[in-house]
Amino acid sequence: MFEQLNIDPQIAEILEKSLKTRISREEALELMKTTGRDFQALLMTADTLREELVGDRVTYIKNWNINFTNMCTGTCGFCAFKREPESSESYFLNPDEIAKRAKKAWDNGAIEVCIQGGLHEDVDAYFYEEILKKVREECPDIYIHAFSPMEILHGAEGAGMSLKDELKMLKEAGLNSMPGNAAEILNDDVRKILCPSKMNTDKWVEIVETAHKNGVPTTCTMMYGHIEELKHRVEHLDILRGIQGRTGGFTEFVPLTFMHTYTPIYRSGISSPGSTGVEDLKVYAVARLMFRELLPNIQVSWVKLGFKFAQVCLTAGANDLGGTLGEENISKSAGAQYGVKTEPENFQRIIRNMGRVPAERNTLYTDIKRV
Repeated sequence: MFEQLNIDPQIAEILEKSLKTRISREEALELMKTTGRDFQALLMTADTLREELVGDRVTYIKNWNINFTNMCTGTCGFCAFKREPESSESYFLNPDEIAKRAKKAWDNGAIEVCIQGGLHEDVDAYFYEEILKKVREECPDIYIHAFSPMEILHGAEGAGMSLKDELKMLKEAGLNSMPGNAAEILNDDVRKILCPSKMNTDKWVEIVETAHKNGVPTTCTMMYGHIEELKHRVEHLDILRGIQGRTGGFTEFVPLTFMHTYTPIYRSGISSPGSTGVEDLKVYAVARLMFRELLPNIQVSWVKLGFKFAQVCLTAGANDLGGTLGEENISKSAGAQYGVKTEPENFQRIIRNMGRVPAERNTLYTDIKRV
């Protein structure tokens, strides 16, 4: 495949291998370092594998985000969303208000609502349960995708209950799946600087695997472009790959390029100003080659990348554009400039423009309809 491209023989060998089987962590790191023709060959390979595994459909979902509070006890250096309780910008939505917003989203065509919030001192597992029950009463058929692993830990500790019991309770109350946030970079040396008050890597893995084993699927994410090195990105992907091999509980992988502008860690001079476009493309491509059929769905974050570059990333191994959203406040607060809501027609336009097939999906990718 690469005879005419004049690329490094070692890179050519890795890429040839990747079309047949998953590459190793060491091979993935070599691909993360590629430049020039080697980099172009990486993108071609990832796109070829994407076509083989999932075809030409590019999926999206009609959904809505509800961030129920911006007050938080955490100390994450990458977060510009948090407000102190005494701030005039702080807010807290009660379960009734959350349910009203979910109903409005459902009435406007959303089939999924994503509910998350800060780690408020008055919030515990029973508060999450009340949210779920209220939303389920108001919208019996809406899909509820809610509460990151960090929120699950916060809720369990606040209620004095085990993770397993909490997840069982929340599932019975209406929880369908969880966003795989709070992963950031799964390396404890990085986490000590980036998010010192958050759980360590082992605890994140434990919570996610406990969810999967108790019938609650999750997404998985990686936030990159701050203080980590290339080896940490590959290590993170390898950890996700290991979890998926054990549980099969991830529905999709969502790379999250770091929004730096208003974050404490950037303003204090500790972090870099986010990743470059080339780095973003490498993350999508290498993830595709590492995951292969084990995790076939890779999502582009249009909120962080913008529609134009999101379209480019769909040529580097990705196959999903995420959701229409509605109240995406976390990326916006950190400096994302591409809006918080879009219409399906915008997705359809950029997908058709690149010769691919737009398709609406459900959260689990089990119901995909061409549009």
